[in-house]
Amino acid sequence: MKAIRTDMDIPGEVLAAVDHGGSLGRARALFPQAPEPFVDLSTGINPHSYPLFDLPATALTRLPERERIDELSAIAAGAYGAPSPANIAGAPGTQILLPRVCMLARPGRALVLGPTYAEHARAARIAGHEVEEATDFEALRAADLAIVVNPNNPDGRMIARRDLLELASHMKAKGGFLVVDEAFMDVGPPEESVAGDAERGGLVVLRSFGKFFGLAGVRLGFALAEKATVARLAAGFGPWAVSGPALEYGIRALSDTSWQRDMRARLTGEAARLDSLFARHDVEVRSGTPLYRYMEFPEAGRLFRALGRAGILLRHFEDRPHALRAGLPGSEEEWRRLEAALAGWKGAQ
Repeated sequence: MKAIRTDMDIPGEVLAAVDHGGSLGRARALFPQAPEPFVDLSTGINPHSYPLFDLPATALTRLPERERIDELSAIAAGAYGAPSPANIAGAPGTQILLPRVCMLARPGRALVLGPTYAEHARAARIAGHEVEEATDFEALRAADLAIVVNPNNPDGRMIARRDLLELASHMKAKGGFLVVDEAFMDVGPPEESVAGDAERGGLVVLRSFGKFFGLAGVRLGFALAEKATVARLAAGFGPWAVSGPALEYGIRALSDTSWQRDMRARLTGEAARLDSLFARHDVEVRSGTPLYRYMEFPEAGRLFRALGRAGILLRHFEDRPHALRAGLPGSEEEWRRLEAALAGWKGAQ
């Protein structure tokens, strides 16, 4: 019988939490004298969330019904272009999906195309893999488990769909998997998504609900793969993986194509506005997506600290001290505060 891997078997340094953006507690510790409320630009979460609505009482008082779960699967499959509802599994966020997806491949060599979101490497280690970061896409062919974030976080790098599909075929032939995390593909080029190719095998696609819809606290995400792989994942979660409130928000928001269309246009315009604002203060945005912008320059650390003292929180990276990522302000007041903080920083240069 195959032994079940538990937390008792995993070194503490692997289980240790990774620092992420979005922690106001950490922001207050770093900048205790900063004016509040903080303008939190440290995440890539849409600041203009899908409209809140009154939930039916049964979403909280009853276990989710099978019919409602199936309805979410059908709507999500349509929204993401999956071949069928049987090719998609819902879960309480892609964060929980990561190590379970990594466990689909036998423990071996995992290569993560980087630099990228740190949780992918940690999830692969939890699953028993020896993990390395690769900066060359072609190097992923040597892996038993290959992981690509597309569009990439934090710099928005894109890998072409045709290249991903060729790699997935290679991984399938050798009994491995390619995991493509499309957490930000809602604002990426839809023609480059591989979600519609999930039945090909050797491929698992992750989609996040909370980022584009601005509802990160709902905790909802999806894995798309060939039917047999989805069945394995779903069996591991049991019958009620998605909560009643998450079901209701997922069904309504993923069905609302008008809101999605209008929001994509709004985010594109606001990303251009943010680029222009930084440029006026001699900070060049190099890349990104409509939900976050990426900068890399020698004074990045000084800018992070100057804005932090003004109550503006950007995302900085300990392993890349010259890099910053900025999300979008959520209101005109936040835009004004950011502009004033940038003007103060430029004046102090």
